Amino acid sequence: MDVALELLDPLVFDKAYAWALPHPGSSFGNASYVNDLLTADAPTSLWARDNIYRQCVSILLITQFGATALYFFFSALSYYLIFDRRLEYHPRFLKNQVRQEIKSSLTAVPFINILTLPWFLAEVRGHSLLYNDVSTYGWTWMAVSALLYMAFNDIAIYWIHRLEHHPSVYKFIHKPHHKWIVPTPWAALAFHPLDGYVQSLPYHVFVFVCPMNRYLYMLLFVAVQIWTIFIHDGDMISGHWTEKFINSPAHHTLHHMYFTVNYGQYFTWCDNYFDSHRAPRPELDPIHDALKVMRAKGLVDEAGNPIAKPKEE
Repeated sequence: MDVALELLDPLVFDKAYAWALPHPGSSFGNASYVNDLLTADAPTSLWARDNIYRQCVSILLITQFGATALYFFFSALSYYLIFDRRLEYHPRFLKNQVRQEIKSSLTAVPFINILTLPWFLAEVRGHSLLYNDVSTYGWTWMAVSALLYMAFNDIAIYWIHRLEHHPSVYKFIHKPHHKWIVPTPWAALAFHPLDGYVQSLPYHVFVFVCPMNRYLYMLLFVAVQIWTIFIHDGDMISGHWTEKFINSPAHHTLHHMYFTVNYGQYFTWCDNYFDSHRAPRPELDPIHDALKVMRAKGLVDEAGNPIAKPKEE
């Protein structure tokens, strides 16, 4: 988050706060104000860059805009280019489901951002182990820290996710996400806010226990958000060697359908070790049930090919 503030403070926030909360004696309100904004002598704000209130507001603005922009861009990309729209005929696909998924996601995001604010604020105010210069620990540690970050997140999220399926917890915070038995990419953020927050905790905790380059951290943090969208694309490609190691969209599709399998985030190792792994197989693909409905409606033939409608005379 400090990387985002480093970029946006001089480009946007310095001018915005100088306009909203001008420092006494600044040129705000004078004819020269607009010109001053474009110079090195631009007016300052009552809230300096290290003001905690300014940092809170800036972080909330960045997380709200950033999360929403990533959600719409990559969900749309996945939905229109990857997701098999025939799955919308599945008997367990809800009426107006896409609209419900988007509404649920947009409702959850602001609350998740508020809950996450203390972690980002602590990072910005220098209480984490994030560092700036690669030479501080070297390039080898850059690679090692990235692997540790992924391993730490994968193990922690596996257990958080699995515990959320315990009957004493499930109905309170995780059940809303499993409303989507056959999810689309738009369901990626359709969580109860507390669920979304708890599952994000390992990403934040890591940089308070292990040194990490702040640019690498930002890159991996954004990549995680994109990954969360893509594992909801319903893709049931199976038989590829990577499915033995990677918790693919096919694995996560089975998680939504069968509930108590494939809790992992990136990899299958925890599911394999703790006996919750279910391998994707062609016969488990939900597209089969969707095609049955489409055949009954005369939309596809027995081979699953679209049936052309006769042209009207």
